[in-house]
Amino acid sequence: MAGIMVIFDFDKTIIDLDSDNWVVDELGFTELFDQLLPTMPWNSLMMMKVVHAQGKTIEDIKEVLRRVAIHPMMVPTIKKAHALGCDMRILSDANIFFIETILDHLGIKDCFSEINSNPSFVDEDGRLRISPYVDFLKFPHGCKLCPPNMCKGKIVERIQASFSPESKKKMIYLGDGAGDFCPSLRLKEGDYMMPRKNFPVWDLICENRSLLEADIHGWADGEELKQILLKLINKMSNLNTVQISSIDCKFETIHVNGNEPCPHHLEFISKSIL
Repeated sequence: MAGIMVIFDFDKTIIDLDSDNWVVDELGFTELFDQLLPTMPWNSLMMMKVVHAQGKTIEDIKEVLRRVAIHPMMVPTIKKAHALGCDMRILSDANIFFIETILDHLGIKDCFSEINSNPSFVDEDGRLRISPYVDFLKFPHGCKLCPPNMCKGKIVERIQASFSPESKKKMIYLGDGAGDFCPSLRLKEGDYMMPRKNFPVWDLICENRSLLEADIHGWADGEELKQILLKLINKMSNLNTVQISSIDCKFETIHVNGNEPCPHHLEFISKSIL
């Protein structure tokens, strides 16, 4: 299935929490950061300075990262999608060190061909240094939808530009945050957007559904993600040699659990894959 690319956000998508907040909370610095947060010019960079100033080591940080919460179906789902031949990538506003430490611990780092995130490295003094993906003071990306350090939409466009016309490669994008709305606007007809239900990107898509060309399939947890993602991969692989009629891919109705609150503007979002 070389014609299928799956792009995952990381925080609250692969793992069930925000990795920055997890490190701060588990190291016991929640109250301190609540006081400092309004003065921080860029949170991740300043976070590490404060953490190390309080005497914490890189091993302390790694130990905390290895305890992150993750749905039990997430790792087998990623391994299955990789085994099916999908080109798997991560696009996240976390940082490379956090992501790679967690993926190594979970045994799934090799499932991903590329990780796009804020650069990081351990310096000669054993301190973690994190830099913004974009030097927004010198080279602002100019996107009003995204945080100053990263425009995920521009990264998706760069990936799309690398596709050869003959490949007919299609994307599945999974995310939860407001920063995942911009890349959803870059997806094409025949692609799929999988927003996490009742998270910021879900709300933005519900309010602006006419702006998206991709088919939309929401998910609530790792079990639902597994079911939808693997069915979409199977569907896309079966359609590789079939012309997809646009009328079959446009928004119709999204399936929502009867016990789950659903805004009235969710009507007509996407055709069920079931």
